[in-house]
This record gives sequence, structure tokens and C-alpha cells, in this order.
Amino acid sequence: MHEQHEQQESRGKVYLIGAGPGTADLMTVKGLRHLRQADVVLYDRLIDPALLQESRPDAELIFVGKGPNCHTIGQSEINTLLIQYAQQGKIVARLKGGDPFVFGRGGEEALALTQAGIPFEIVPGVTSAIAVPAYAGIPVTHRGKASAFTVVTGHKGQSEEAQEINWEALAQLGGTLVVLMGVTALPDFTQRLVAGGLAPETPAAVIQQGTTEQQRMVTGTLNNIAARAIQAGLRAPATTIIGDVVTLQEQLQWRGEHFGVEAPALLRT
Repeated sequence: MHEQHEQQESRGKVYLIGAGPGTADLMTVKGLRHLRQADVVLYDRLIDPALLQESRPDAELIFVGKGPNCHTIGQSEINTLLIQYAQQGKIVARLKGGDPFVFGRGGEEALALTQAGIPFEIVPGVTSAIAVPAYAGIPVTHRGKASAFTVVTGHKGQSEEAQEINWEALAQLGGTLVVLMGVTALPDFTQRLVAGGLAPETPAAVIQQGTTEQQRMVTGTLNNIAARAIQAGLRAPATTIIGDVVTLQEQLQWRGEHFGVEAPALLRT
């Protein structure tokens, strides 16, 4: 019994932490607290590097990020690392961009930990689906313009689910449509939305590296936003917002040049 008790006491714990949408100061207080306590930090590509400076000096930092067509380490290997470190009695911070459960594959990691009998905790993060539009002066809901919003992934390379999205059906939903990780697929899904009945003149915006000092935005309409984004050279990570709320950015752009957003980079309708 004593030996079993020691084994239970020596078990570590994994914290699946949402690091927020980009800039370090949008991480939650709870997430930061657990990051500072961790023995091991497994971190993604899109987190603010400044967050790593908040970890303990003796913490082991492991990059497990994925990029378009470039995976440093597979998801199954990440799951294995989380389990192995926890079994060694380590406190593990799994630092993920945005929120762990919004296209962050946090559900897969949580299931793997559950099956292995590893204690874990979810620390929600601020998702880019809401924060990135907000930092560009675009509320995803607004009285008289949008009473609902839909969030989808446009990155076909990351999941089969993206290939199964019925864009024509989404065109009929109304409200605001937020597309994450879809900048390369922008020409395809905008055409499909028009084919599904969404008006070509529907306002649209693409925001690159939202909430950070490098934020850039292009605005337009559903029928020209893809061409404008390509002309501006926007690349991932980028968020697309489609709907009448986009027009509000002309009045609600609260981020000025002192935030590091260069005026020449903003292409307006």
C-alpha cells in the first residue's frame, strides 16, 4: 500500500494552456501561473516567444510546433511526450496558441492523457476567432448587423474536416463568418460562398498576425478580398472575417500607429 501511495504521489500533471491569440499580454493569469510552475514546457509555433521567458530558468523547453506542410513533430509523438513526462512526476505545461479546444487539437491530447490515467487540467485561452477581429475594430456580433457568428477552419492541410465544410450551406446562415487558418484557401472558399448565395458585395477582411505589432489588414468584399489579400502579400497566420460587421472597422479602429500597425499596410475599400 505504501509503495502504491508513493507511485500516486510521484505522478505529474499536464496543463493544457491556451496562450492567447498572439501578443503575450493576452494570456490569462491562470495560464501564466501554471507556466511559471512547470518543469517542462511543450510549446507551439504561434505563441509569443516572450512567454517562454516567464518559465522557470531550469524548465525544459521543447518546441513541438507545426506549420503549413511542415511538422516538426507529429501529434502522436506530442501525446507520448506529455504522458512520459507526467509519468516521471513532472509538471508539464502544454502551451498552445489561442484556446486549446478551438482547432488546437487539445481534445486529442486530453483524450490521450485520460486513456493513460494522467491528471490534467484545461486552461482556456483567448481565441483568435474573437480577439483578432476585435484588435482590428471588428466586433463579431453587433446589434442590427450580426446576432450570431460561425467559426470554421479553412486549412485543408491540417484536418480532413476542412475538406468536408459545406461552404454553400454556410452562405445561408447569416451573421458573421470567421475563417481561421484559411489564407491559402481564400480564393476557393470565397467563390463557394458566392455560389451558395452569399452576396458578392458582402464586406470582408483578412488580418495577418492579429493582435501583434506586425498586424496587417486588408478589407474588401467577398468577390475581391482574395485578390486584394494576394496583392498585399498576406500570409499565414491570418484570419478572415466575412459579414456586415466588417464595415465597423472604419469607425472602431482603436489601434493607432503607436501599436506598431503601419498605416500603409492597411488597404481599404
